[in-house]
Amino acid sequence: MKTVLSIAGTDPTGGAGIQADLKTMTVNGVFGMSVITALVAQNTTGVRGIAEVEPEFVGQQIDAVFEDIIPDAVKIGMVFSRRIIDVVAERLRFYEAKNVVLDPVMVAASGGRLISEEAVKALKEKLMPVAAVATPNILEAEVLSGMTIRSGGDMEKAAAYISGTYGCGVLLKGGHSVNDANDLLCREGALKWFMGRRIDNPNTHGTGCTLSSAIASNLAKGYDLDTSIGRAKDYLTGALAAMLDLGKGSGPMNHGFALTGEYMNPLM
Repeated sequence: MKTVLSIAGTDPTGGAGIQADLKTMTVNGVFGMSVITALVAQNTTGVRGIAEVEPEFVGQQIDAVFEDIIPDAVKIGMVFSRRIIDVVAERLRFYEAKNVVLDPVMVAASGGRLISEEAVKALKEKLMPVAAVATPNILEAEVLSGMTIRSGGDMEKAAAYISGTYGCGVLLKGGHSVNDANDLLCREGALKWFMGRRIDNPNTHGTGCTLSSAIASNLAKGYDLDTSIGRAKDYLTGALAAMLDLGKGSGPMNHGFALTGEYMNPLM
């Protein structure tokens, strides 16, 4: 079985972060492992608190994985501070990690801030060049590019700028502010649109974590980047279409996890 390492924060509701990553990896047929960067008190309605893990201990977790089970791919989610980013980037370079998928988490869908201001610069300088592909949403792409994105043309300009500046592939996710579900891949100057259909589902907590983890899972299994993105989008669409709703209160719930179609067997 192929292996994927998630380096990210937690979500006690299980819908995002490390918990969502491990669920997604299991259903996509790979063995998921985790390095925790922060303990996050959050749910589908907001972030209440963040307890950062000591950077030295983050490094020890990474060492423990790579010295025993070398990952076939790595997904990076929330890395809260410059100190943690420095350690993660250094360790991944040391181990020559392959198939690194960076979800540049900065703001939760509910609006809560998930990364410190000083960490943004470190993420650009240290983690973007390590990644095979980064998966920013519109808001994150605006931060990374310094551009305002309001159209498909704006997406193309921003993705090209980010990819050219930081030397990695960029999958810029459209979202409702620009389009329904169309994402744009820019790699080595080439642009490719991945068209999707909008699912009328308010339960979107953790979809970014789920998509990036599914991409990493497919890269680990030997698919090329284009195919991995296509398979990941199909999986996420199926998860949203399943309309899983676990909430008893007023908050929207989506746990990015659906046992449907070809994903029913976790050992595929």
